[in-house]
Amino acid sequence: MTNNKPLTLAVDLYGCPNRCLHCWLSHMPNRVMEPDADEWIVSLFKPFFDQIEFFSWLREPDFCQNYRERWDRDKTLSVNAVPPRFELASFWRLVRDPEYADFLKEAGVSCVQLTFFGMEETTDRYVGRKGAFQELLKATEILLAHRISPRWQTFINEENRDELTELLRLSEKMNLPRRCEAFGGVFRFFVHPGSCDGENRKLYSIRIIKDHIPKALIPHFLNYEELLSEREWCAKWKNDPSHVVPHNSSSIVLYVANNYDLFFNFTHMRPEWRIGNLKKDPINELIRRVTQEDIPALREARIITLGELVRRYGDPSSEKAFEKEDFQIYLLNTHLEKLHRNRE
Repeated sequence: MTNNKPLTLAVDLYGCPNRCLHCWLSHMPNRVMEPDADEWIVSLFKPFFDQIEFFSWLREPDFCQNYRERWDRDKTLSVNAVPPRFELASFWRLVRDPEYADFLKEAGVSCVQLTFFGMEETTDRYVGRKGAFQELLKATEILLAHRISPRWQTFINEENRDELTELLRLSEKMNLPRRCEAFGGVFRFFVHPGSCDGENRKLYSIRIIKDHIPKALIPHFLNYEELLSEREWCAKWKNDPSHVVPHNSSSIVLYVANNYDLFFNFTHMRPEWRIGNLKKDPINELIRRVTQEDIPALREARIITLGELVRRYGDPSSEKAFEKEDFQIYLLNTHLEKLHRNRE
């Protein structure tokens, strides 16, 4: 029996050139998967889903030499679906391959997101690669030359908050809004604290305090009005009887690591969230776990209340800023990691 929900498969076929300190997936080793891995993976899921979108990446898109052929193959492997192009591209490739921007244009990409963490030294350190900041600036110019709008995404914390105002001034000095308007595009500069899962959990100690956000950045801050302090969330939820249970509603999105471990796209790709392994576990059982959302992490999430999570793991004196869902998943992951360590 096939599933009515469409399925998206994102597979780490080639790896990623960066080791960003904010990576919500968590750092994973780089390796190129076997040449037939893509077709083999899709063949496992075909009997169970009428519609499948296949992506050959889940970190850096197009991080392979034959990206044109790869994109065609992704479309061919998809079942009753065409995988969409997002506002994501490889800035690593943009500055190294003069044909890549043409490919993006041909694929219908009109805007590309570029991620900064401050000025040069800070951005290089957060990306994990010297020269990343200059590459991002060069990628911006390449995109503009091809009439593709750059979108500057920035992650703010207590360490880099003042640098982001410098970065905003740099975007204005480069006249990016008007240069995009010249060809009908739109430049966006936006700020957010990011989630608190994956590598970003390690930055909890320097998470931004709302009152410390520079005034110049507030108009560019994503969901600023929805941002509350950890103290405020704790007071709001300390007796809340509900549960934090991520759920796939209209579609199912699965991530396949390069060792064939399978994960939902709810949060980081850590052992406590592992669904199973495509090479080691029977596919019928994996499909059951996926469609019934029956894995230990989700079973535990259905047991512990939000109020209990707050009482155990929240800091009622903390002024660190969170959006609602980010703080909830931070609390749940803190609980799951503790359980996982205790079982080891």
